Order: sequence, then C-alpha cells, then structure tokens
Amino acid sequence: MDLIKSIAVAASGLRSQSGRMRVISENIANADSGPERAGAEPYRRKVPTFQRHFDRALDAQLVALGKVQRDPSAFRTKHEPGNPAADANGNVQMPNVNSLVEMVDMREAQRSYEANLNLISSTRRMIQRTIDILRA
Repeated sequence: MDLIKSIAVAASGLRSQSGRMRVISENIANADSGPERAGAEPYRRKVPTFQRHFDRALDAQLVALGKVQRDPSAFRTKHEPGNPAADANGNVQMPNVNSLVEMVDMREAQRSYEANLNLISSTRRMIQRTIDILRA
C-alpha cells in the first residue's frame, strides 16, 4: 500500500506543478500586452499558491493548486506618446510581469514536475520487480 501512496502523492505534485506552469505561461504570454484604452489597467501578474490537504483514504498529505492571486506590485511605465492608452505625459502602464522571473519560476516548476514523474516511474519499476519475484 505504501507504494500506491507514493504514486498518489507524486501524482498530486504533478497536477499542482502542471497548474503552476499554466499560470506562469499566461504571465509570459501577457508580459508585453498593454491596456486597450486610456485609464484601463494592463494585465496584472498572477501568482499561483499551493495548499495541502489530508487524504483519509490514503492516510497521506497531498498538495493541490490553491487560489491564484494577483500580484499587487506596481505596473511598469513605458513612454509611448502615440499610444491610445497613454496618459497626459505620454506614459503607458505596462504589466508588472518580469519575463526573467517567470522563466526562472517555469524552470523550477518543470524540475519539480520531472522529480515527481521520476518518483512515479521508480515506484512502478519497484512494483513490477516485486511482481516478477513473486511469479518466480
């Protein structure tokens, strides 16, 4: 049963990191998208959170993607006097997304995803070897 528990825990990690990568991808896709009109806010960076919960059937702590929060940090400004969304000074508010930070977060999520996948693969191999031993 412990091997099945380890697969379930790793699978919850896979789902969580997959959701995290989706949020990061959305941030990267909107990193340079400005507001549509003057006075409108541009895209605001989203920050994924995680929550843990206890699964009584497995008797194990699992992880899940929690609420996706908005980053309250200030928007960047870009001087574009010809832009329809520019203010009186010719400045346009741009998303508070730093592509470099997002790429580092994406890499971290990818490595965590791969670690969980490797755990599932190793557990499956152990189960298969146990079955092979029992057959012999």
